Amino acid sequence: MKRSLLIRALLGLAFYACILDQAAAQFTLSAEVRPRSEYRHGFKKLFNADTQDPAFFIEQRTRLISTYQDDKLDFVLSLQDIRIWGSEKQIYKPSAGVSPNFSSVHQAWGRYKFNNAFAIKAGRMELDYDNARFLGDLGWAQQSRSHDALVFEYRDSTSRLDVGLAYNQDANTPEYGKLLSTFYGQTGNYKTMQYVHYHKDFNKAGLSALFLNNGLQGARDSLGNADTYFSQTLGLVGTFNVSKTKFELEAYYQFGKDGADKSISAFLLGASATLPLTGKTSFTLGGDYVSGTELTSTKNNSFNPLYGTNHKFYGFMDYFYVGNASAQMGKTIGLINPYAKFKFGLGKGKALLAHVHQFISPVTIYSDPETQTGDLSSSLGTEVDLVFNADLAANTNVKVGYSQLFATESMQQIKGGNREDMQNWFWVMVTFKPTFFKSK
Repeated sequence: MKRSLLIRALLGLAFYACILDQAAAQFTLSAEVRPRSEYRHGFKKLFNADTQDPAFFIEQRTRLISTYQDDKLDFVLSLQDIRIWGSEKQIYKPSAGVSPNFSSVHQAWGRYKFNNAFAIKAGRMELDYDNARFLGDLGWAQQSRSHDALVFEYRDSTSRLDVGLAYNQDANTPEYGKLLSTFYGQTGNYKTMQYVHYHKDFNKAGLSALFLNNGLQGARDSLGNADTYFSQTLGLVGTFNVSKTKFELEAYYQFGKDGADKSISAFLLGASATLPLTGKTSFTLGGDYVSGTELTSTKNNSFNPLYGTNHKFYGFMDYFYVGNASAQMGKTIGLINPYAKFKFGLGKGKALLAHVHQFISPVTIYSDPETQTGDLSSSLGTEVDLVFNADLAANTNVKVGYSQLFATESMQQIKGGNREDMQNWFWVMVTFKPTFFKSK
């Protein structure tokens, strides 16, 4: 019922915008429907043909998006429904007491502009900075990522400064019962987070600096109390052009405490160079070094990219930093990731992407981690990703992807499965993004 009221409110706003004088304001109502079919035969984890069957399913993202803008106010409301085809019956009626949670509010925020330089933004929003390495909207995932946050903004002709604050509390205790405790029981999320992001544009170059303080709720003790453990991340991202070649350099350092109260000392380094070839064809050569933890270490030396869009960086088959562990005895191994990426222009609105990743462990992999014996190769494997992208119309796009992983014994040791079996992944995604109404 609440979702129905929201949709009717959006349609009412669109009608209201049609009959108003829109000289000083703009209203847009748009939508997105994005079904994606996937054949998984070694996606995220190695496949074992002796004990497993491959997976095939179609998952769809549906969004209804409204935006409003005038001299003082920006407003966005994005309603989202994520479901796998067939998860509801053709004639659907929920059973008594059942409330499927397919739909949600993906974004709902307002921005008040004090003047041309200063603004304040509050609500549920995407946080997407620089190349999305550390703070990204996770747009590939059907559900994407959004934060409940307050952001203070400054803008001028060459620089941008954002100061963001967030404090999360679960809803297991009703509002009227929240008299004493602030324990946060949600997993996979921070209890509190603050960040400062600054970007400066130069002639043919740009530099960004990030500081993020991340607070994780620890476990309750025997008295029911719980500490919050804070880690800090410092990051620099620089881009510059030399002739026709674009260079990007990144460096992050992470310190403080993890959620288990263990000291952190970790880093990430990245570098890439992109050279345009002919027409819309380009070549990128680069590499990442993400620190990991040796089994003998008493500290946590594993860098955590936290809220980045990891699918973009470490191979499309998502073996690293995407909801699954790459670890020995609970210690994340990190990753060295040299890569080459080609983009071939195939005419108007069409392109073929070809990526090759070599995965290498920066820490020792053991055949018997408990006794730390039997050193294995540092090579984890090679992944090849192919994606064909085509714009069928201004508001319709299709992508077809195929990925192949050639895994080593070391990869099998940390991921399980059988490296001798075929490890591949195939997907097709169609995106429809119509604009229903846009005021003039």
